Amino acid sequence: MDASRPTALQPILTLTVNPALDVSTSTPKVVGEHKLRCGRSRLDPGGGGINVSRVIQRLGGQTLAIYAAGGPTGDAYRRLIEAEGIPTLVVPIAGSTRESFTVDETATGKQFRFVLQGPELTEREWRACLARVAESIPQHGYVVASGSLPPGVPDDFYARVARLAREHEARCIVDASGDALAEALTEGVFLVKPSARELGELLGQSLDSEQSQIDAASTLVDRGAAEHVALTLGGAGAVLASSGEVLRLPVPRVVVQSTVGAGDSFLGAFVLRIAQGLDTRAAFRAAVAAGSATAMTPATELCHRVDMERLEAELALIPA
Repeated sequence: MDASRPTALQPILTLTVNPALDVSTSTPKVVGEHKLRCGRSRLDPGGGGINVSRVIQRLGGQTLAIYAAGGPTGDAYRRLIEAEGIPTLVVPIAGSTRESFTVDETATGKQFRFVLQGPELTEREWRACLARVAESIPQHGYVVASGSLPPGVPDDFYARVARLAREHEARCIVDASGDALAEALTEGVFLVKPSARELGELLGQSLDSEQSQIDAASTLVDRGAAEHVALTLGGAGAVLASSGEVLRLPVPRVVVQSTVGAGDSFLGAFVLRIAQGLDTRAAFRAAVAAGSATAMTPATELCHRVDMERLEAELALIPA
């Protein structure tokens, strides 16, 4: 098979149990105890799995997105998702969908990000999310479980998703941290995307060098916890550890406006290219390109296809 030519797309399911209505704006200077006059505001439907679905759709693919939503915020969130035309299954909850708030300080270029905790889910609600996954999981496809777990959801929630994926011979991708990530890794998954800090905390190590980061990622692969471990390292590029192979790529030179959503974009592009039948090297290039293209956009905006594909072509000239 020619790895440069996408084939028919294998089905992709995403899961977001703690979505967030992303509110972003700007102000000249953030000063305590002052009334801050802000510029124009922007609303986006955020959260790990939803952002993955949004990126995949922007890049020409399609997913089925399952997410939990409730209250007035959830209603606004649902309308934004519907406006983008993403196929979804909504799990109603009693609590109101959380918000996140991003403020760009124009005088300094600093960005301030406030992420709320999210509503507490009852056992009935989080089990309803699992039931939706069990009903919708694509045979031999991909399941992307991404984002934080809200209060009330057990730490082994993503591990349960991984078990469901295995029962349907689907590949499970998890983007989480802390106990939720640790529990998922006990089941063995296709791909995880921790940051260097999250991976260090997981293994109880200080990953302050590229070699220590590579060794830590390779450790998870050697243990059978994940087939692939992706580390995004900001300006230092990215690393992908797989069985018998470690790939490294620099980030392309772009003017960074905001890194919000860059990790989700990385994941979305990687899964899309793999689901199209491309190899891991091509998927890795696409992932780095999508993350960098998102960093080019302001506030909570995600990547544009034209930017991503231009950077993807540039990275194809660099040996991984």
